[in-house]
Amino acid sequence: MNDTPVPRSLAQRIAIILAVFVQIGATFLPQLGFGDPIGQRSDSVRTLVTPSGWAFSIWGLLFLGSVMYAVWQALPAQKYNSLVNRIGWASVVALAAQGAWAAYTQVANLTVISVIIILTSLCALLLILRELVAVKRPFTAGERWIAGLTFSALAAWLTAASIVNVAATLVYYGVGGGFSHPFIAAIIVLIGGIIAALAVWRSRGNPWYALVFCWALLAIYFRGGQESWAIAGATVLSALAVIYAVLAKLSDRADRHHWLGGGNAP
Repeated sequence: MNDTPVPRSLAQRIAIILAVFVQIGATFLPQLGFGDPIGQRSDSVRTLVTPSGWAFSIWGLLFLGSVMYAVWQALPAQKYNSLVNRIGWASVVALAAQGAWAAYTQVANLTVISVIIILTSLCALLLILRELVAVKRPFTAGERWIAGLTFSALAAWLTAASIVNVAATLVYYGVGGGFSHPFIAAIIVLIGGIIAALAVWRSRGNPWYALVFCWALLAIYFRGGQESWAIAGATVLSALAVIYAVLAKLSDRADRHHWLGGGNAP
């Protein structure tokens, strides 16, 4: 990995700030008279995969992390940060796409277009995650606790949100995934769990990704899991797969230090 200092462009630093503005600002469109709140849209196509409402409180922390990242990356000290330079444009896509998803969903609904938008954001987040995993040197404090934590959490939540969006879209088009098709919904959860477990394994046991994804699974369990044993079983199996992946990988000292500090990454 080439960490030769190269100055980051002013365009990238400004674009990241604007992307966070779009990410957060789009959620206020209903208050300005444009569209309906996301929660209302979600309830209109509620499925067995839709998490309990309390789970969405995590967005407050995710938005806080995004704001901290936007401010931190714009500081003069990060002008030559090679890691931020590599993830910068991907973060613009990821954050702006989240705003685009919120805007579209509030004006339209959880349609196939919303699936495309949310998967675009998720793909960008997974590219960022790959860069975070590939770093050979120890992270700086800002890289670990601002960039690493924020984007790992966002990647996990968007993985879960993509599952929910796909299930809701199936209901929107009358295809399946709703209350009358619990096994289809359970299969969607299991596929998401397998993807998440693989993501944790391939990302050296990323604990923040695992924690946030399990938070989403817990919220699905306490809602859809109370109405269908298939959903309950799918969430438990998915959680066990993710927990196994994180514990197995973090048992390695180098992987543990990569994410949590306390030693030199190889």
